[in-house]
Amino acid sequence: MDHSWWKALDMDYPIIQAPMAGSTSPEFVAACLDAGILGSLGAGYMTAEGTRAAIREIRNLSDKPFNVNLFVPEKLERDAGVIGEAHRALAPYRKELGLPEEMPDLSESEFSRQVGVVIDERVEVVSFTFGLPDEDTVRRLKDAGAFLIGTATTPEEAVEAERSGMDAVVLQGKEAGGHRGAFIGEDRFLTLRELLAGARLTVPVIAAGGIHDAGTVRAALDAGASAVQVGTALLVTEESGANALHKEAILNSSEGETVITNAFSGKHARGLNNRFIEEMAEAAIAPYPIQNDLTKPIRSAAGKQGKTGLLSLWSGESGWKARRGKVSEIVRRLIGEEE
Repeated sequence: MDHSWWKALDMDYPIIQAPMAGSTSPEFVAACLDAGILGSLGAGYMTAEGTRAAIREIRNLSDKPFNVNLFVPEKLERDAGVIGEAHRALAPYRKELGLPEEMPDLSESEFSRQVGVVIDERVEVVSFTFGLPDEDTVRRLKDAGAFLIGTATTPEEAVEAERSGMDAVVLQGKEAGGHRGAFIGEDRFLTLRELLAGARLTVPVIAAGGIHDAGTVRAALDAGASAVQVGTALLVTEESGANALHKEAILNSSEGETVITNAFSGKHARGLNNRFIEEMAEAAIAPYPIQNDLTKPIRSAAGKQGKTGLLSLWSGESGWKARRGKVSEIVRRLIGEEE
């Protein structure tokens, strides 16, 4: 097992904090760095300048290397009819929350500008979700000294990630919370065990999905991973930037409560089942990221009004096993040194 890559990143343990976009405040990332693991800024929904500001804030809080995660944009045709139907399907929620009826602004990817920012800021680790960067982007990032990590949900995607020049590959099992990183064909929802058994890579493998304690960390490492990526167990920590309602929902959840849905963003993601997911099961859904833009005002207002049933409560299958505590306390649980 190759330890050199993560040791070179000043990590005490082979653990990466998952880049959960929207919840990775600079303070949270720094707390993860301080605890000896690799902190990740989930910059997928951020503007280029917002990404720059967050990077600089993390730098002010820690001098350790950290990861910035970017969403690789997909080719998207905007069908006005589909978008209009999806917008109309959300009208009852806008009315309930007191939101205006007009269509919210639709976002434009700032991926290319974000790449320029991470190069300018000499970010040590850059990871990618929803696809892989092109050859020119890979070359520019490597010329700037960045360690690159791809995300794969199948052995085929993992091979493609290595071929594209990734220095390591996250294998995302179906157990993982949040958005699926699938980018080739239909999502097959393979378990982490299946992915680790089927991986045939020469670059380091990072296991993601269902990692919540020392036993699951050890199992992943024993199965061939050189590191693990942890999301939900860290999402509920005191330092996490997640909405308090989101944290409490996970901490109070029971086994078997998560489902896969595309209702919030137009892309498959795992979270706690709730009213919105159930009511939108047969509704018109716009493609990602348009559906995400359409539901953003609803999710924001629901958080402010305390309506958990209308929030995207991303959580992994093992979220019900999560515990309260600071990042440092959860890291001790992950390495088997609980107090």
